[in-house]
Amino acid sequence: MKYLVALLVGMAGGVAVFLTFLYLNPLTTTNRLSALSVSDNQVITFNYSAVATDALVYTNDGRSQVTPYPAKVLQLWEPTVRRTDARVTVLRDGRGQPAAIGVKFSSDSEKTNVLNGEAIVDSVWHIYAPGQGSLFVEQQENYWGYLREIAIPARWSSGKNWRGTWNASITSGPGALGTSRVFGGSGIFAGLESDAVESLNAKAYSVEHGPVAMDAELAIEIPRRDAALSQDP
Repeated sequence: MKYLVALLVGMAGGVAVFLTFLYLNPLTTTNRLSALSVSDNQVITFNYSAVATDALVYTNDGRSQVTPYPAKVLQLWEPTVRRTDARVTVLRDGRGQPAAIGVKFSSDSEKTNVLNGEAIVDSVWHIYAPGQGSLFVEQQENYWGYLREIAIPARWSSGKNWRGTWNASITSGPGALGTSRVFGGSGIFAGLESDAVESLNAKAYSVEHGPVAMDAELAIEIPRRDAALSQDP
């Protein structure tokens, strides 16, 4: 019996050491600098609240941490989309004025590798700016920094929540420089091919409900040949 107890204790200790290594892994870092911050091209930004109840519509499989909104919205419980979140939200310009409507689909990625500090989500944006046109954004997002610095500390806390200030880029590809791909769809954006970076600014998080106070920014680079583009109608 004592050997069984020793084995179980040893296994528990090994798991604890492994989890501690994953959490403190010095080889994983959080990208806090936008790849577009050093660009000489024009950069337009769209801002939105990442809290589900601030969206026009937010839905998932109905069993995830974040509750769909509004309450009677259809849920994505079919096998092919069960691990997908969908959001429809108002995107605001740098002055806080409504500038576009954004539809975002996000799905868990098979590329996730926690040993490398990669908690990957694949997403796509469809953005329509009235009077200007539409954009499509293909993006790979890494939430490892978010999990390590917000979600895990919240679960360990006695109140099961986190409060503070955390700001970082979540975009990790598919562009070579860790940026997302942007394609113009219509209007003044037709034919546009560019890069974008999405970042989060979190202030409060709940284990029960998910993000409580969190904003996001989607920055899109406009090449010099399209420098006349702006967020003003």
